[in-house]
Amino acid sequence: MKYLRDDSINRIYISHLLPDEEMKELLEETGAGVESIEFSISENLDRLSESISIYQKRMISMGAKELILHGPFLDLNPVAFDSEILRVTKLRFSQAYTAAQELGAKKIVYHTCYHPDIYYLIGWADRMADFFHEFLKDRKEIQVVLENVFDRQWQPLLDVKRKVQEANFALCLDIGHANCYSHLPVTEWVKNLSPCIGHMHVHDNMGEKDSHLALGQGSIEVEKVFEKVNMSKYSYTIECNTKEDVRESWRKLKGLLE
Repeated sequence: MKYLRDDSINRIYISHLLPDEEMKELLEETGAGVESIEFSISENLDRLSESISIYQKRMISMGAKELILHGPFLDLNPVAFDSEILRVTKLRFSQAYTAAQELGAKKIVYHTCYHPDIYYLIGWADRMADFFHEFLKDRKEIQVVLENVFDRQWQPLLDVKRKVQEANFALCLDIGHANCYSHLPVTEWVKNLSPCIGHMHVHDNMGEKDSHLALGQGSIEVEKVFEKVNMSKYSYTIECNTKEDVRESWRKLKGLLE
C-alpha cells in the first residue's frame, strides 16, 4: 500500500527533554529537528491556544526548523471499555493533533497505553484499530505513529498496523522500551516491524529500567539492531536526558546513517 509522503525522511530529531538554551545549542550544532513533549501534558492541552502560541515563540527562539509532536498518554487508553475514559482519550488525542497542525509538525506520536499486567491481548488489536480508523477519518495530512512502551510483544502492534489501512498511519519503534520492557531481542522487534515503521525513538539502557542513556552506553547492540533495517527509510528522535548523551547518540546515529 502507499504511504503518506514523508519530507522528513533521514531526518534526526532531538526530544525536548532539555532546557531551551541547551536545545538551541544542540540544534545549532546538528541541524536536527525537535520532538516536542509539551502537548503530552494535560495542563497545556487545557489552554490549547495559549500553549500553541507560547511554543511557537519557543521554537523560533531555539531555531527549530522541523517538528514532531509527542501526544498525551497519562491516564488515557484508546481501547478503554469505560466510555468516559475513551471519550477523554479521543479529546486529548484530538487536541494534540490540532497543536500539531497549527505548529506545522511532520508527525505525531501516540503511545499504545498498553499495560500487560492489567489488560489482556484478546481483541486488543481490533479495538485499537477501530479507535484509529475513527480517529483518522478526517485527519489525513499528518503522519500518526503508534509507539510501544510497556508492550512485551511486537506482534500486536503489527496486527494493528495491518488492520489500519491508512496511508498516514505507521508505527514508532522505541528501541529503549523494547530493550527494558520486553524479553524479546530488540533485533527481533526491528526485523519484524521494519515494513511498518514510520519513526524510531533511539536511546539505550541496561535492560532493567528506562534510563534513556546515550546509544552505546547500555546493553542494546546498536549496530546489530540497525543491520536489520534500511535506515534511510526512517526518521529518528534521540531521547536522552543530558546534552552530552544527546551529542554521543547523534554521533553514533549519524555514523550508522552514512
